[in-house]
Amino acid sequence: MSQSGISDMLNDGYTKRHLLAWSLYDFANSGYTTVVITAIFNAYFVSIVAENEVWATFLWTLVLSFSYFLAVITGPVLGAYVDVTGSKKKVLFVVTLGCALSTIVLSTAGQGDLWFAAVFLIISNYFFSLGENIIASYLPEIAKKESVGRVSGIGWAVGYFGGILTLALSLVTIFQLQSRGWEAEQYVPITLIITGAIFLLAALPTFIYLDKDNTKTWDNLTISFVINRSLDTLRQRHQFVDLYRFLLSTVFFQGGVQAVIALAAIYAQQVIGFTFVETIMLIMVVNVTAALGAYSFGRLHDFLGHRQSLIAILIGWIFVTLLAWLSDGRPSFWVTANLVGLLLGACQSNARAFVSVLTPDARKAEFFGLWGLSVKCASILGPLTYGALTWLTDGDHRNSILSLVVLFVIGLSILMTVNTERGISAAKHPY
Repeated sequence: MSQSGISDMLNDGYTKRHLLAWSLYDFANSGYTTVVITAIFNAYFVSIVAENEVWATFLWTLVLSFSYFLAVITGPVLGAYVDVTGSKKKVLFVVTLGCALSTIVLSTAGQGDLWFAAVFLIISNYFFSLGENIIASYLPEIAKKESVGRVSGIGWAVGYFGGILTLALSLVTIFQLQSRGWEAEQYVPITLIITGAIFLLAALPTFIYLDKDNTKTWDNLTISFVINRSLDTLRQRHQFVDLYRFLLSTVFFQGGVQAVIALAAIYAQQVIGFTFVETIMLIMVVNVTAALGAYSFGRLHDFLGHRQSLIAILIGWIFVTLLAWLSDGRPSFWVTANLVGLLLGACQSNARAFVSVLTPDARKAEFFGLWGLSVKCASILGPLTYGALTWLTDGDHRNSILSLVVLFVIGLSILMTVNTERGISAAKHPY
């Protein structure tokens, strides 16, 4: 895309350099979700740390859910603090450092270290979740409203390539160490160190090139003031009825998406019979299709409109989840997984863009904190429902996946009630 084409998508004062710096944070943090949540550490946690106990998958989802619960209760308040103080970049740096360093510490967890692994998984994922909210709140600052789909898609697409790079380096490391006779308990920790280091290094351009904080001085700034500001937004929810309907829809459809992210590697190994290395290769390819989905559907988002494009994506999710349920061999699962990749990139990009047009200019971080709240509630609902069903059915992963179809259908039904034009108008004239 030409320099002039990119400039046409950006607000005044923002350039290609700002877009790249913002996108590189997606590049940086995608390695965490890919290695820790999706491809390597989740399966390692179940098979090595929890020693393949029947409750291991449920415990994995329970630990993740607790970290998301912490993000749920603090995310909007932190967003309000960022808006009030103008300290977006400073707070983003703190949570980035927290996630990267706790991921490196997590690398020391081995067989039977359940409490240690759980604590540092909670810490790392909590900081990751807060950073995801804050970086997303830059989107309405950078992109014009008519171009948020394409700009969000560029960010997500760049992000998936960050996941590919981190996973590729991890895979090369695994191959080399396996050839020397190393076991998973020896080489998986090294992949976590790689992940934390890449997160820190790749995020540096974000902090160097994005505009400095416009720090504000508040003589009466207290925790209670920030909390009351957040509560005031909830009390005024009738003025943002379409935003809140969208957030409620997000809780359900993202519940399905987050379950796929958290449990894809476990499902591939436990149900389809993929080896550890085959699973990593699958996730790498899926990241490529996810990048394609984010970029292509980002353009479709701006063409079809916010709600219509997301409706099409959710219908696709319902269809593909049923395909995954029917898949019983490697070839069919490879096809299904790559369709999931396309929809994953499309859904994540479009949802972030949708929120940006429903957000008042003066409360970007706070409202993206509410979006983060809904995504984290989804991250509790989807994986925990799936994990509980596998536990109650004595490890029946295949039929447990049908619970995700229900979540997508409910999310789609609520989304149909959202009036996009009314929601955009409310954002322009808040209170």
